[in-house]
Amino acid sequence: MKIKSSLLLVIIVSIGMFALWGCPKKAEVTATPEAQKEETPAVKEEQKPQAAVEEAKPVEAKEQAATGAAGLQPIYFDFDRSFIRDDARSVMKANAEWLKANPKTKIKIEGNCDERGTREYNQALGQRRAASAKKYLTDLGISAQRISLISYGKEKPVCAEQSEACWQKNRRDDLVAE
Repeated sequence: MKIKSSLLLVIIVSIGMFALWGCPKKAEVTATPEAQKEETPAVKEEQKPQAAVEEAKPVEAKEQAATGAAGLQPIYFDFDRSFIRDDARSVMKANAEWLKANPKTKIKIEGNCDERGTREYNQALGQRRAASAKKYLTDLGISAQRISLISYGKEKPVCAEQSEACWQKNRRDDLVAE
């Protein structure tokens, strides 16, 4: 009888460990894009009416123009990763130099993902990407008080095609001067 009780306990503990092991780590999300979901839904290009496609383009252009005008460049990530790639390090160094030259400017790092994955997973991944960029900038001497983070997950795509080239454009951090 004692062996059956021990075996039952081991099975219950094992099932509990597997259930907890599969759960994603809880990420601190500073803002949820659901409030903005109506403005920029992540819908396939062919599902959008032509008027909606034309309305979305000026919004994207304004965002990219604001980032480019500030002298800050976006960085891109590999699929399902949040570490700063080697090709993004030079961009981050240039962004840090720009921030050092403009010491009163505060920035917001916007974490973004491609359309694959659940909303919750992409929210967490976007937050990890933004946090990774913030850590990289602070390691380069930028004050953490000047940097805020937000994760948009898959809610703000810049490209809506279903191709790897398009998904790569959506796996990014945008650095926006505030």
